[in-house]
Amino acid sequence: SSGINAEWPLRPGTHEGRPLPDGMLLALLTPNSTLNVAGKLLGGKVHGSLARAGKVKGQTPKVAKQEDKKKKKTGRCKRRIQYNRRFATNVNTFGRKKGPNSNS
Repeated sequence: SSGINAEWPLRPGTHEGRPLPDGMLLALLTPNSTLNVAGKLLGGKVHGSLARAGKVKGQTPKVAKQEDKKKKKTGRCKRRIQYNRRFATNVNTFGRKKGPNSNS
C-alpha cells in the first residue's frame, strides 16, 4: 500500500482513457493501471479573506458635506477678469516683474 485510502471516492477523472463515474472507489480498479485525476484549483482569492471586505470604508469617520461653494465664472466673464488682471490695471514699476502667483 502506498498510503492511499482505497475507500476514498474519486473526483471526476479518467481510468485507462475512459471517464470515471462519480463515487467510484479505488479498490474496484485493476492493479498497476494508469489513473488520471482532475483536481480543482481554487482561484480568485488573492487578497485575503472576504471577512475584511469594506474594512477601510467602515473605519473612516463620516464627514458632513460642505456647503456649496461659489461657482466659478466661465466664458466671456472669465476672460474679462483675466484681461483686467493681466493688462488693464497693471502699473509699471521698476525692478523685476512679479509673477501671477505672488502675494506680496
